[in-house]
Formats: sequence, C-alpha cells, structure tokens
Amino acid sequence: MAAAGLLGRGPLFLRRSTWRGFSSQSEGEARVSRVLREKFPRASSIRVVDISGGCGAMYEIHIESEEFREKRTVQQHQMVNQALSEEIKSMHGLRIFTSTPKP
Repeated sequence: MAAAGLLGRGPLFLRRSTWRGFSSQSEGEARVSRVLREKFPRASSIRVVDISGGCGAMYEIHIESEEFREKRTVQQHQMVNQALSEEIKSMHGLRIFTSTPKP
C-alpha cells in the first residue's frame, strides 16, 4: 500500500482468472508438454510456459535431451519445430531453449 500511495494510485488488484499456482499447467502447456514427451522420450527435462498471458498464443520451451547431442542449435530447434508442427499452426510465437544433459 505504501508504494501505491507514493505513486498516487490505488491498491493493485490481480484478476483471479489470470492467476495460477506454480505447480499447475494450463491446458495448452499440458498439451505441448505431452507432445514433446512423446517426440523426445529420452528428454531428462521438459518445461513449457505460456508467456502470452494465458491465451496460448506464445510459449517458452526448455528441453534437455540426449537426442540433441552432436547437433547444432539450429538443428535442435528444427527438431522441436517439427515435433510441434501441428501445434505451431495456432501459435503466435515460440521461444525454444535446448540443451544436452551434462555428463
């Protein structure tokens, strides 16, 4: 409240419909995660985050998989794009981060 008073504005209210707990996934995040787990069965880590504010138009994807070893970054990203070829049709944007497990 003190910061809001300094700015000359009222208290900040979050709309309940846009808030989610850290452990829950949106339907879109779950769908994209499921497809990636099917396409990259050796992945040690897959994280999908809807960064569009909840509308499912833009995602950030982090994948750590042995399948990326000895492939250049552009090749790794092509693999992810190919895996999500159907889902991408309804997206506005996609951020992809890939890596291989550390030995």
